[in-house]
Amino acid sequence: MIAGVFRRPPATSPKNGWMEDTDMAIEIINVIEIAHREKKRTKVMNTRKMHAWVHYYPNPGDHDDLHCHNADQTFICFEGECTMRFPDGGKAVLGPGMAALISGGSFYQLENTGDGPMILMGNRSGPQDDIKIIDYVTRKDVRDKYKGRVRVHPEGEDAIAD
Repeated sequence: MIAGVFRRPPATSPKNGWMEDTDMAIEIINVIEIAHREKKRTKVMNTRKMHAWVHYYPNPGDHDDLHCHNADQTFICFEGECTMRFPDGGKAVLGPGMAALISGGSFYQLENTGDGPMILMGNRSGPQDDIKIIDYVTRKDVRDKYKGRVRVHPEGEDAIAD
């Protein structure tokens, strides 16, 4: 999943001659490769300060439930077209190379409105385990509804049907 992990060498401090701890891991991934290989939502990074994942919606019309989170997040579109829908009937469309910021507590729904697979990368601050996924209709954690998983619905299936 990770294309490479790089560490820079320790440096000697010019002031006092001691070795500075400058060891910093850098993870580099290929989002499109991961999406096409895994063909599902895939966690790609998870630290105590942030987490990131790759979304893969294979078919036009695939969508998730209208939901929100307790943290701000960003989405970057890598392939296809994503229409983000909001409770007031508004929408925003992301194409390859476009990014969106969604404030924590803002309800939204993702839908693949392109001609082929939709690939997004999302990230939030904090570890994944601290995040809530709140359903718009029930106002409860979506993971309770689908036994620990966020579900992608095929075209024609109502996202809020049980």
